[in-house]
Amino acid sequence: MTPKAVIEKWIEAFNRADAGAIAELYAPDAINHQVANKPVKGKKAIREMFAREFDTADMTCIPEHLFEDGEWAILEWRDPLGLRGCGFFQVQGGKIVFQRGYWDKLSFLKLHNLPIE
Repeated sequence: MTPKAVIEKWIEAFNRADAGAIAELYAPDAINHQVANKPVKGKKAIREMFAREFDTADMTCIPEHLFEDGEWAILEWRDPLGLRGCGFFQVQGGKIVFQRGYWDKLSFLKLHNLPIE
């Protein structure tokens, strides 16, 4: 699967709030680093992170641009509440090995009426 195809599946699973399906797209030792948070290492920890996040807030990823360059996919996204962000996904052998995401955590917390850390 190409990096772009992997991220298209990632978006579908994200929008279903399916932490298990998302986790299956990652390599066993993958790293997910949302720059507003500490890096999460390993497929199991990534699945647990998504499960917690889906339990905390109703999230939708609306892709605006999805690019592919070699083993990288770049996703620019927005959500229905006005939050915007982007993610960089390194894909090897059809699995995400590294992800870095950029979004405004304070805006996210406020939009979802969550406690400010």
